Amino acid sequence: MATQPKPRSRRRLPLSKDRVLRAAIELADQGGIESLTMRKLGQVLRVEAMSLYNHVAHKDDIVDGIVDLVFSEIDLPASGADWKTAMRQRAISLRDVLLRHRWAIGLMESRRKAGPANLRHHDAVIGSLLAGGFSIAMTANAYSVLDAYIYGFALTKMNLPFETSEEVADVAKTMLAPFPVSEYPNLVAFIREHLQPGYDYGDEFESGLDLILDGLERAAGSSRAELGSSLPTTSRPEARPVRATSSRPTTSRARRMPS
Repeated sequence: MATQPKPRSRRRLPLSKDRVLRAAIELADQGGIESLTMRKLGQVLRVEAMSLYNHVAHKDDIVDGIVDLVFSEIDLPASGADWKTAMRQRAISLRDVLLRHRWAIGLMESRRKAGPANLRHHDAVIGSLLAGGFSIAMTANAYSVLDAYIYGFALTKMNLPFETSEEVADVAKTMLAPFPVSEYPNLVAFIREHLQPGYDYGDEFESGLDLILDGLERAAGSSRAELGSSLPTTSRPEARPVRATSSRPTTSRARRMPS
């Protein structure tokens, strides 16, 4: 009988820094940043943990790398877009990215060693605000306010005690059950009128974002107006009244010669 040919073994992809980082971000997404170890990463990649050091220096190097990968997923301000549109799109994209990579929220602004995507992101946001007429000081204020809202909203959503809209009313009632509702009339009214099945906390994000953007627009306009009024004016000589002249040529008395 003819012998059957042996099946070819699957060719293993060569290890690279990109493969290491992609595997690391999947581990972090599944179990949090604390689940990311060199041993587990080696197991996922089916290599000895020591071989990882041919591509990354240490665990912090991996964390720096995967944080930069997260930054690369955030939409940059569109070329030619006005600052308000650009900041709105960027805020929504950043919120979505943070909810995909929940471990990253406490690391995005904490790395001393920033990667190219991180630097490119910050440069583009600052550039969009400056191009929109914001001063350097106003740009710093706008960036701070926007990120505080985006990161804070994402963190709140991650920690809500309900997952679906159907659970909202039940959770609210459970929270109030041990107490006489008459002591909290405003909260009870809020729950009854707002936190009903179908409510999604995520829907609050864009409404709050628009309030912030409208406020920044007003503040930037006031700042530009104050700057314009404080600019020094060039002194001009007092204008003299212009005498009306006849259309017929006249001869000056000083130039008349005696006959």
